[in-house]
Amino acid sequence: MSCRIIDGKSLAEKIRGGVAAEVALMRVKPCLSLVLVGEDPASKVYVSMKEVACLGAGMKSRNIKLPENTSEEKLLAEIRGLNADKTVHGILVQVPLPKQISEAAVLGAVAPEKDVDGFNPCNVGKLQGGTPAFVPATPKGIMRLLKEEGVALAGKHAVVVGRSNIVGKPVASLLLAADATVTQCHSKTKDLAAFTKQADILVVAVGKPRLITKEMVKKGAIVIDAGTSKGTDGKLAGDVDEGVRDIASAITPVPGGVGPMTIAMLLENTLRAARAQGCR
Repeated sequence: MSCRIIDGKSLAEKIRGGVAAEVALMRVKPCLSLVLVGEDPASKVYVSMKEVACLGAGMKSRNIKLPENTSEEKLLAEIRGLNADKTVHGILVQVPLPKQISEAAVLGAVAPEKDVDGFNPCNVGKLQGGTPAFVPATPKGIMRLLKEEGVALAGKHAVVVGRSNIVGKPVASLLLAADATVTQCHSKTKDLAAFTKQADILVVAVGKPRLITKEMVKKGAIVIDAGTSKGTDGKLAGDVDEGVRDIASAITPVPGGVGPMTIAMLLENTLRAARAQGCR
């Protein structure tokens, strides 16, 4: 079977170009504030990538970098200031946060109308209720890829491996809203392969290199690999083994699949937030 490679990189570039074209026509440029606490290497890379993407789209980027020992109250005070600042239209707090800070308290403190990550409980609730405001970037990117591929979701069996608040749970909600029949698996699921082999659409987001092998996949399935970690060889790896391409009808590569879409969707969310706050 010939497996189609779903090119997230090209689609993301197209979307980013569209965002840049809209921003170029605006008198007030959208501004995204990126908040980083500590010196986590991966977090620093992600924040830098988001900053470059913002500037590339003609948006403003305001970075706030705080030391590892920052108190929760200090961070909450920074967020309250950003909430009140009318020149800031989107706020993104990079996670994970140091152990002395409650992630739930911090994400809940971001004003819903500036919550371009979609992690504020208000926006989470709207997503669960079927009236989403801001959808987390990675799940939104996954759904856009499926749409661009012309995948008819209604009535299909979608299996999601992973239950994080960032990817697993919201993408399951979005698939359900699109009339797919959804099964959600996680680290406590017994006989994972018994579920993944039933999937017409398999979404994997757990961060375990090459967890899913071709023996675990239904012939002709569409496979979305949202995992990113380092394999035993030290190279970037997804959650899906390359051998799955022998049996799947379509698959997202790592890198070049879901990853680029995440940043493109963040830019879309920031543009939407700015317009909702009166930027024209």
